[in-house]
Amino acid sequence: MQPTIIDITGIGPAAVETLDEHDIKSLADLASASVEEVSAVPGFSEAGATRAIAAATELLVEEGETQPSEGEVEEAGEKDKIAGKGKKGKKGKKGKKGKKGKKGKKGKKGKKGKKGKK
Repeated sequence: MQPTIIDITGIGPAAVETLDEHDIKSLADLASASVEEVSAVPGFSEAGATRAIAAATELLVEEGETQPSEGEVEEAGEKDKIAGKGKKGKKGKKGKKGKKGKKGKKGKKGKKGKKGKK
């Protein structure tokens, strides 16, 4: 089964209907639309439009419906940077749990120091 616009994460039936009203009826229409065109659709910010266009392009490439040209690949990379996606993606960033606070480091030393003074 071929993917459709509703297969994009964050786009539901209402958004599909609104896009349809603005002549964006297929993944190919969305992938070829500019950020300005999509962000002009009610409910789409510039960042949301960028993510939707990139996702539509990715779905089309996965299905083999289109092979992006070198310029499109570079453009998609720029879109990812704008949308906050880099080469590392979400997994490359450390969360709060990966870092120890001051208390975590000094807590052990503080206990040893107190015991040694007794």
